[in-house]
Amino acid sequence: MRIQAAIAGGPGQPFEIRTVDLEEPRDDEILVRIVGVGVCHTDLVFKDAGMIAAPVVLGHEGSGIVEKVGAAVAKVAPGDRVAITFRSCGACPRCARGDAAYCHTMPLLNYAGMRPDGSKAISADGAPVGSNFFGQSSFATHALTYERNVIKVADDLPLALMGPLGCGIQTGAGGVMRSLACEAGSSILIVGGGPVGLSAVMGAKIQGCAVIVLAEPQAARRALALELGATHVIDPLAQTDLAAAVRAIVPRGVDYAFDTSGIPAMQGAVMGALAPKAVFGIVGISPPGTPLPGDVNTAMTFGHTVKGIIEGDSDPDVFLPQLMDHFRRGELPFDRLVTTFPFSQINEAIAAQHRGECVKIVLLMDS
Repeated sequence: MRIQAAIAGGPGQPFEIRTVDLEEPRDDEILVRIVGVGVCHTDLVFKDAGMIAAPVVLGHEGSGIVEKVGAAVAKVAPGDRVAITFRSCGACPRCARGDAAYCHTMPLLNYAGMRPDGSKAISADGAPVGSNFFGQSSFATHALTYERNVIKVADDLPLALMGPLGCGIQTGAGGVMRSLACEAGSSILIVGGGPVGLSAVMGAKIQGCAVIVLAEPQAARRALALELGATHVIDPLAQTDLAAAVRAIVPRGVDYAFDTSGIPAMQGAVMGALAPKAVFGIVGISPPGTPLPGDVNTAMTFGHTVKGIIEGDSDPDVFLPQLMDHFRRGELPFDRLVTTFPFSQINEAIAAQHRGECVKIVLLMDS
C-alpha cells in the first residue's frame, strides 16, 4: 500500500516526507494507522550516527488504530486502539522471566532496520528502505507491528498522546518504579530534565520518595520539575561541585541516582553524591567507549551499585497499562511535557526542541 513516511537520508540531513510502499501484513504482523508518534532522542541518535544504513524510516513511539491483522494474530483486531512499544521475542529466558527489555534478540528485532529474515517492509521507487525500527518504524502514516509490542488503549484516553509511553515515559518512570524500585521515604538524584528525567520525577513521586532532586540546566524545566513532584532542583552549570550541592540537601548522600544525560563528567560527579549501599541507574546514551563511572575501591567500600537500564526494565503488557492508570488518575501527567506538531513539520519540531522551546514532541498525522 502507498503511505507517507519521513525518510532519514543520512547523518546531518533533514527528514524528507515521501510517498513509499508498505507491504501487506504477514501472518504475524499488524497494520496500524498511526495517529500520533513521539520523537525520541534515540531516533535522532540512530539518524545522525548512521546506525542503520540510509534511507530508513525511524520512529518508535507510535500510537494508532489497527487496520489489518495477519492470520496468526489473536491479541488485537481491526478497530482496536493501540500504543506501540519495543519488540521482544516472548520465547527466550529473559522474556520468560518478564524481562522483555533484555530479550536475547533485542538488537535483531529493534535496531537492525529489517525483519529478522533480512527483508524490508518498505520500499521507494522499487528500492528497499530500512524499516521495522523497534518493530514499527512509525514515522509514517501506517506501520507494521507485532503482538508483543502493541498494547490496547481504552477509549477514555487520548490516543494520539499514548505513543511516548512506549519508550521515553516508561524509561523514566520505569527506571525509578521498576529498575531501582525506590521505596517510600527514600532519596533520589535525577540528572537531566528532559522527557525521561521528568518522567523519572513523576515516577519518584508515585513511589513516595521523600527527597527528589533534579539536576537540570534549563530554568523552565527545573520549574516544571517542582510542579511535577521534585522537592529540590539544582542548576549543574552554576555548581563547581555537584556532589557537594546534593549533600547540602541530603548530607549522608542519596539512596538512588538516575542519569539521563549520558554526560561522563556528570556521571562521575554523581558517584560522589551516593549514600552507602546506593544504587545508580544509567539510561543516558554516552559516547562510545565511555567507562563506568567511579572508583572500584570506593564502590566496594560503600557497597555502591551501578546498573544499566533499558526501557525502564518494562514488561509492556504489565507496565504500560499501569502507566495508563496512573495517567488516568492524574499521577503521571506526562501530557504536560508534550507539544504537538503536524507530521509534515517534523524538522521544524526537532529544531524547536533543540532550541529548548518544548520538552517532548508528538507528531500528529496530517488530516
